[in-house]
Amino acid sequence: MEALQKLKNEGMSKLIIDLRQNGGGYLNAATDITDELLDQPKLMVYTKGRVYSRTDYKTRVLGQFEDGALAILIDEGSASASEIVTGAIQDWDRGIVVGRRSFGKGLVQEQYGLTDGSALRLTVAKYYTPSGRCIQKPYNHDVDDYYNDLTDRYHNGEFTNRDSIHQKDTVKFYTSQGRLVYGGGGIMPDIFVPLDTSNNSNNFLNAVLSQGLIQQFAYGYYHDHPGMLDSYADVSTFRKKYTVNNEIFSSFLALAENNKIQPKESELASARDYILLRIKSFLAREKFSQDAFYAVLFDEDETVIQLSLIHI
Repeated sequence: MEALQKLKNEGMSKLIIDLRQNGGGYLNAATDITDELLDQPKLMVYTKGRVYSRTDYKTRVLGQFEDGALAILIDEGSASASEIVTGAIQDWDRGIVVGRRSFGKGLVQEQYGLTDGSALRLTVAKYYTPSGRCIQKPYNHDVDDYYNDLTDRYHNGEFTNRDSIHQKDTVKFYTSQGRLVYGGGGIMPDIFVPLDTSNNSNNFLNAVLSQGLIQQFAYGYYHDHPGMLDSYADVSTFRKKYTVNNEIFSSFLALAENNKIQPKESELASARDYILLRIKSFLAREKFSQDAFYAVLFDEDETVIQLSLIHI
């Protein structure tokens, strides 16, 4: 938890954990992170199966950030270990959850070796949040329905309109302070932020992203122009004062054209701000660090902006 300690040393009093598009990882990583955010003794998550008895995972150390404002960012790509962290924070009313309903992946699997050298991975239990919500979304219908769940949620309007999310009364649960939360698969955010679909049909932007041209351009431009950012002593100054000018943007368009990608006028107008921000973010990474990349990107992140409005 060196990064957390570093932030505290720099005077951090509020923390945002971005778990969007985080597909998860190891259980112990999820509980280690959660343990730093909750006081003792608190249940973080438990597992239970048809045959396997319940196993509780509780906080066990003095956490580095048990107090102070906390927010968790999630979306439909947040799954598994990400949902364990989010569910615990929400159930204990430790912080606010912002974004869109998470994926809903909460299965415990064990691997059994077979005599031919192959292996069988068998689901033996499910993950549950402290309030008793099952993280795993239902899979008792058609297999295709399960794998098409995200697509169906998108077409049903769930990603863009909270009113399109329908929860069953049978999956009501309550947080430690009595707030109503829902089970039935995934974690529902406290504050809903719709998916930005403004560029979904922008063929120019989609082609640029699929070929990784923004990152490629920023890397090449920075190293072809040594000293171009020497006047910016730190990330804060860079974020406030640096602007990607028209000359740089024209150079980017030339790279796209060399890759046989030419935008329509309407596509260019729609994608311009998106591209400029990411060029600036990648330049920040080349000049400073990976952390600088996210710092610049978050300056215009709608979810982070929503958080700033409610003053977490």
